[in-house]
Amino acid sequence: MATDTSPRAATPAPSENPGLKRHVGVVGLLFASVGSIIGSGWLFGALNAAQTAGPAAIVSWLLGGLLILLLALVYAELGTMYPLSGGVVRFPHMSFGNLASFASGWITWVAVSTTAPIEVAAALQYGTRYAPFTSENTVNGSTVYTLTALGYAAAVVLMGVFVVVNAVGVRWFARINNVLVGWKLVVILLVIVAFLVTAFHGDNFTSHGFKPSGWHGVFTAVATSGIVFSYLGFRQGIELAGETDNPRRNVPLAVIGSVLITAVIYVALQVAFIGSLDPSTLADSGSWASLSFANDFGPLAAVATALGLTWLAVVLYADAIISPGDTGLIYTTVTARITYAMAKNGNAPSALGRTNSRGVPMIGLLIAFVVGLVALLPFPSWQQLVGFITSATVLSFASGPLVLAALRKQVPDAERPFRLPGGHVIPFLAFWGSNLIVYWSGWTTVWKLMIAVLIGFVLLAVFAAVGQLKGKNLDARSGLWVVPWLVGLTVISFLGSYPEPATGNLMKLGFVTSFLLIGALSAVVYVMAYRMRLPDDRARAYVEEVLAEADAEETEVGGAV
Repeated sequence: MATDTSPRAATPAPSENPGLKRHVGVVGLLFASVGSIIGSGWLFGALNAAQTAGPAAIVSWLLGGLLILLLALVYAELGTMYPLSGGVVRFPHMSFGNLASFASGWITWVAVSTTAPIEVAAALQYGTRYAPFTSENTVNGSTVYTLTALGYAAAVVLMGVFVVVNAVGVRWFARINNVLVGWKLVVILLVIVAFLVTAFHGDNFTSHGFKPSGWHGVFTAVATSGIVFSYLGFRQGIELAGETDNPRRNVPLAVIGSVLITAVIYVALQVAFIGSLDPSTLADSGSWASLSFANDFGPLAAVATALGLTWLAVVLYADAIISPGDTGLIYTTVTARITYAMAKNGNAPSALGRTNSRGVPMIGLLIAFVVGLVALLPFPSWQQLVGFITSATVLSFASGPLVLAALRKQVPDAERPFRLPGGHVIPFLAFWGSNLIVYWSGWTTVWKLMIAVLIGFVLLAVFAAVGQLKGKNLDARSGLWVVPWLVGLTVISFLGSYPEPATGNLMKLGFVTSFLLIGALSAVVYVMAYRMRLPDDRARAYVEEVLAEADAEETEVGGAV
């Protein structure tokens, strides 16, 4: 998962404000992107994907990388046009106004506010080797490790540490973040090489079927096994767009290169994991879906121990604290920053936009702490929470292709250091792919996500009723496409066949039918958004407003991240 640590670059030309330019080269930008993509997902993704798709999980990693690459290309153009921190929230405001920006901002906030909890859950699950932080349970036919009372108490403490460090010491943390990124890269490469060299059983790829759950398992693994979750750090190369010396060349290379490089790394890890398993372990389990072994609450460390690589297991248990801690700390910051930005945009109470003497939005931090702990109640394990976060994050990114299409009409003469070729083709495919990921996450995830979205709209109505919104014009017409989009996804998911076995969904749609229905919904919403975009003059006014607000935010809270 992404570790978004960079401050927003200034919008004026380099000659007007050269002091903010860091002149990050293509190698530095690529390294930042690769390091941000590799978060905690890889600690569990290989096992979860193998259980869901068998050896065909290799295909799932490739497919997930392709879908994320489409989104990354869209944001490469947007990010080089307007190198804004929190652009996922701000871009929709430029093209579609207040209602669309609130919807995107709220979904983004839901996604990032639940990221710190999943990182805590990851650390505690590996920590089960030392104390009973989690216990093994079966949920919807799958084995998960849910937090015990001790685990939840530990989660309270760890989430509290995130808040305290953000409040008083995050500048110090930012100085060592590059070291942590380097650590993560070294550890994952070390695991791959050690597994491949120590043991490789080629029969594991065919003995129980290469694709035991069919294509259904392949697609389910993309959304629910931590695969897409593990790619979501691609945004870092875009966040640094304003600080690189040649964004036209460097940003596309970093964005595309980071996704391709990590796809190779993740596929290699999946191959190494499957090949390193003792065939008797797979035989005793009976199938890939039932795969289990001693201490599999920390699957990679358990495999390392079984291979006699005790030193590597120790490194992995240490990494299970360092990597999630790195990401969780940063996402606590990001959650507070998004709360702050929404207040400044007029979509949330103004009190959320206040900062203390250190420039820290304390109310946002405290809200992130409380909401993070609440999120662990319905999703008390890494495996249960990962699908929700994946869907919420992808849903928040999904407005990007619509914004890109609209801005090309609204500000056709704006400087675009990188322009995505192919007209509407890649933006539409990126939007369609995003909706497919949400659908593949399954009804259990979708209905909970949509309840969270509905709560957001209720809050918007309450804020408006009590006069807490800065702008009285919600730009409802320009944001109306949000309604059929979210309702359509919900209906198709309810009628669809994910997950399997059903958890309340009707299982009426086969793969081809659902694929085409999602495509049709995507096309309708894409056209609606394009036609309903704000008038050009209003869009330009919002662009200037957003840039001014972003500059003010950087001045007020820039030192806090």
